[in-house]
Amino acid sequence: MKLQKEEYLDRHKNINRGFRKLEIWKEAVHLYKYEKELLINISNYKIKNQIEDSIFSVSSNIAEGYSRRSIKENIQFINIAMASLGENYSQVFTLFNSDDICEEAFYKFDSLHYSLENKMIAFIRSIIEKLNKEEPWANDFIIKENLEIYF
Repeated sequence: MKLQKEEYLDRHKNINRGFRKLEIWKEAVHLYKYEKELLINISNYKIKNQIEDSIFSVSSNIAEGYSRRSIKENIQFINIAMASLGENYSQVFTLFNSDDICEEAFYKFDSLHYSLENKMIAFIRSIIEKLNKEEPWANDFIIKENLEIYF
């Protein structure tokens, strides 16, 4: 059975894959895909690779922070993702500034990047607010299957 790529996000759910429901993770994955298309004509492999690495790091760090199950570690990894996002913007702007990518492509990149950046800032603020209010943080693993098969 062939599924649409987005349909895979609704399969095989568990607490460790909960990051897949985060809008910031989904946007980071989308931005990575856009940047791969944006960089298709960049011939300098080193520059291209560095830009792809920086944007790939964003969704990876969002997922890792979520999967750590600790509010403080989650904040740390979101901050790392934000730093990678800043690095990525600088790299793509430099390509635009040197006329390696066109204004139309940069404009779309800038809009997608700005949206993700603002959502990540809001996400970090909401987590810090939760931490400051000492609200409960779900750090347990909820199993929704018959465990008898493992014994």
